[in-house]
Amino acid sequence: MLISKVETYLLQIPFRDAFDAASGFDSQKTWNIMLVKVVTDDGVVGWGEPFGVYLCQATKAVIELYLAPQCIGRDPLDRQTLMHDLAYKIHNGGRNGPPVFALSGIEIALWDIAAKVKQMPLWSLLGPESRTRLPAYASLRPLGNGRDVARAAQSALQDGYSHIKLHEKTEETIAAAREAAGEDAAIMVDTNCVWSSRQALAMAGRFEAYDLLWLEEPVWPPEDYDALAEVRREAKIPIAAGENIGTVEGFRRLLNAGAVDYVQPSITKCGGIGALTRVIDMAGSMNIKTVPHSFYFGPGFLATIHVLASAKDDTLLERVYCELEADLYGGRLAVSDGVAAVPDGPGLGIDPDLDVIKSYRAA
Repeated sequence: MLISKVETYLLQIPFRDAFDAASGFDSQKTWNIMLVKVVTDDGVVGWGEPFGVYLCQATKAVIELYLAPQCIGRDPLDRQTLMHDLAYKIHNGGRNGPPVFALSGIEIALWDIAAKVKQMPLWSLLGPESRTRLPAYASLRPLGNGRDVARAAQSALQDGYSHIKLHEKTEETIAAAREAAGEDAAIMVDTNCVWSSRQALAMAGRFEAYDLLWLEEPVWPPEDYDALAEVRREAKIPIAAGENIGTVEGFRRLLNAGAVDYVQPSITKCGGIGALTRVIDMAGSMNIKTVPHSFYFGPGFLATIHVLASAKDDTLLERVYCELEADLYGGRLAVSDGVAAVPDGPGLGIDPDLDVIKSYRAA
């Protein structure tokens, strides 16, 4: 079995925030989904997802111009050798960003192929654990005002979520969420690397009253682990970070700095399934809980589900709390009442809907 083809797809699917669905909210906003398809000469197809968002075209170029030609004729089941060779080929382009996003997408597709060849679900190939359901939390998009944040929090609770993450930066929005959600719901806040360590400590002090489960990425730049560790030492809110790290070595430095209570690798950014499993093991050995970043809808989200289903310890699954105009998996990937069902078909368990790909393909 050899790789015969590597293809990329950029989809742009209109979306609306889930809490607006009942009122018929109409929006021209679109969600970018980047897919990579690896095809073998005997017809086995693996699907992966590199992170992209506004960098999708750059990630697409890395795959098409540099990585895809290196994959043709290679054994997809010799995953470690192939991924090492690909990473070495482009390491001068950087160890984060589009080069690593591209590697992550291909690696996920290779795991999909390996599990399909064995006719087993990916979680079974990864380890002995066999969870069939995973607790999920509602991860809200940035909304920017207390009224919408309150509405979204109430909607998420009605949909069965007991954990809600905000992407907000102001006390007004945090207070609105807590008031709307009540005392029993868990609330997390992701500020997306906005403050200096001094500013982060000041804001953490203002947020203390709202009983946050964690404060995520409060420090700019995200790789300033010493500053993040300072915030963790002095703040009274647990600290989470990790989605912007591109290598396992980067996570080792983060953990050795004592910078986090929760580590958050992103499977589409950090090298794929193998990298995520290594980070989980490393963090576990230091008694740090892993709660992966999974703010996406495609094979990366599915791959995260499989890794968590096979992991030693229970954790939460991040689920984007908005609705796409078209479901890439045709409703077969179920998340209801705050719980995600783990697919049990071969490989990732579900292949993307080719009609959706055709209808929403932008490049």
